[in-house]
Amino acid sequence: MTYIEFIRKQLLCYETGQPIYTGNIAVKLAGQYGLQEKEAAAATSVAFKRIMDDKAVPMLRFYQKGVYYLTALTPFGEAGIDTERLIADKYILPDIGYETGYAMLYRMGLTTQLPRERCIATNRATNCTRTDGRLGVLIRPPKTKVTGSNKLELQFLDILDLLDKAPVDAAHPYALLAEYIRQAGLEYGCLLSLAHRYYNKKTILQLARVADEGGLK
Repeated sequence: MTYIEFIRKQLLCYETGQPIYTGNIAVKLAGQYGLQEKEAAAATSVAFKRIMDDKAVPMLRFYQKGVYYLTALTPFGEAGIDTERLIADKYILPDIGYETGYAMLYRMGLTTQLPRERCIATNRATNCTRTDGRLGVLIRPPKTKVTGSNKLELQFLDILDLLDKAPVDAAHPYALLAEYIRQAGLEYGCLLSLAHRYYNKKTILQLARVADEGGLK
């Protein structure tokens, strides 16, 4: 089986709209044929060009360098790439970021006003807040490095940090927040420790009010 045949077979395993990263394909090619990393990357690049030129996979589409996807015809035209998956792969997975900002307050039922902008706190935003115009999201550095063991806590503390700036119109916001702590399995002591180390006094006071009005211990 040639490199092109191998890659074509891999492509046909993807679902419509799912991002296809040439780097991932190159890793599979290297494992199959015992190639070095650079050799596999070069061979993959050449193979994708040939596949596109020859229309060997007719529904394969180019999105940007290193990223392709399979489209399909719909009543509204060709299906595009799954941008939610792109956002997750680039900024959230695995355990490198989380959604934050006013959109989270809306999702939790703290406000009925749907924000126009989505915000993600991610380790990939190392210096400053910026907009990813292509994916339509604002990304910013987290208060501390996001890990699998602290991302839910940081996400919750971000909500507290925004609480007095947001148009909160829930009848009992602190009770809602306390219930979220219970449902998510968060520990008050851990939240307090992170708030003390990385957030301001206002956030600590908000957390105390959640504990008081929500009956947390």
